Amino acid sequence: MMTQARPVKRMLRASRAVAILTAGALVATSLPTRAQDLPKGLPIIRDSEIEQLLREYTQPILRAAGLSQQNIHVVIINDRSFNAFVVDAKRIFVNAGALMQSQTPNQIIGVFAHETGHIAGGHLSKLRGELANAQTAMILGLLLGIGAVAAGARSGGNVGGNPGVALLAPQALIMHQLLAYQRAQEEQADRAGVKFLTATGQSTKGMYDTFKRFVNEQLFASQSVDPYVQSHPMPAERVAALEEIAHTSPYWNKLDSPELQARHDLMRAKLYGFIERPDTVARRYPMSDMSLPARYARAIAAYRHSDIRAAVAEIDALIQSQPHNPYFHELKGQALLEAGRPNEAIGPLRHAISLAPNPTLMQVLLGQALIATNQPALAEEAINGLRAAVARDPDIPDGYDYLAMAYGRKGDLAQADLASAQAAFTRGDIKTARQLATRAKTRFPVGAPGWVKADDIASFKPKGRTGL
Repeated sequence: MMTQARPVKRMLRASRAVAILTAGALVATSLPTRAQDLPKGLPIIRDSEIEQLLREYTQPILRAAGLSQQNIHVVIINDRSFNAFVVDAKRIFVNAGALMQSQTPNQIIGVFAHETGHIAGGHLSKLRGELANAQTAMILGLLLGIGAVAAGARSGGNVGGNPGVALLAPQALIMHQLLAYQRAQEEQADRAGVKFLTATGQSTKGMYDTFKRFVNEQLFASQSVDPYVQSHPMPAERVAALEEIAHTSPYWNKLDSPELQARHDLMRAKLYGFIERPDTVARRYPMSDMSLPARYARAIAAYRHSDIRAAVAEIDALIQSQPHNPYFHELKGQALLEAGRPNEAIGPLRHAISLAPNPTLMQVLLGQALIATNQPALAEEAINGLRAAVARDPDIPDGYDYLAMAYGRKGDLAQADLASAQAAFTRGDIKTARQLATRAKTRFPVGAPGWVKADDIASFKPKGRTGL
């Protein structure tokens, strides 16, 4: 199942390094680790197949970094640009564009190794400390500058011929120091990434190739940029340093396994099929291309934009090619469900769940199909599956929504209200969540497990956020 929030307009790039650093600092200091605290409208993609593959990409790296017990997971953002970043010690954010543009598993694994280097190095907490120190220094510098301007005015002149110089000079110096500190962190993350890749027996070439591509793309633009007003090292310098250490790896020439490459190609095809327009998919995967990824992308585009019967025929052909691929069965169920045929969707979804290593999102989709049949006899199956899904992954608001509907079909209004409150809470709508939870409390016996959960939400108070 692939779900995605409505795409939002891409934010314009900050015109100055100061703006970039300040924005990063605000995010790093204010974003908690629960999904309900993510910025509203963040276009996140959820998909069983892709998330499973990315878990397999990151788990060896996290073990090598000593972070395997910290429950770090990857969050996919529906943005076509190439980017990945961390804002806390629990999540690695990656744009869909980075997954789509990475031609080999090793290339995106190298990016994850770099981001893991930031987490392992404690760079976010250290940067917050530097920013706090810088904030104090900037205030003092600003006050001193104002004092110098005032003294100049009293003496009938100005400082250096321009009063603004006295105000800007201390801040510029401090900003240069901060940017130099952040550049050092990037270099440390590169070295840590190489270390983790080598420790896991993986090539460092993909990481090097990715950064080298950015050098080639940015070379012209970077020729006129002051390297001391960038939040990252100059691309050529960074890649030269990375090349030196990456080539020392004994696994430099090691290739990804054919099986892993095949799964990577299917992931890219799936993203193109769901995200791009049909004509774009047709150009990238023409009918003359009969590879499995090409057929996968065309089948997805067909069900989303064409005749459902033709799409199901294409998906059935995929299933015939790989009968034990859970994600082909899941795709068939999703296509039938979204075509208004929930009864037909149940069988493929049940089969997908029986095959998948992590069926959490599939169980949510099956719950949706069971409820959509309007058969009260299926409500209990929906409840059992949905409860199991949200127990494993509490950050699926749709799971709570369908759970509320299933309880409603059974006439269990207390549990329906509680599930609705949990859905609102997970989405970050705290006001609605508290209202629904307060109502749910009146339906449960005082002290019952449902009453306690509802009381936790009803009494929840968001922590105050701080920033520059």
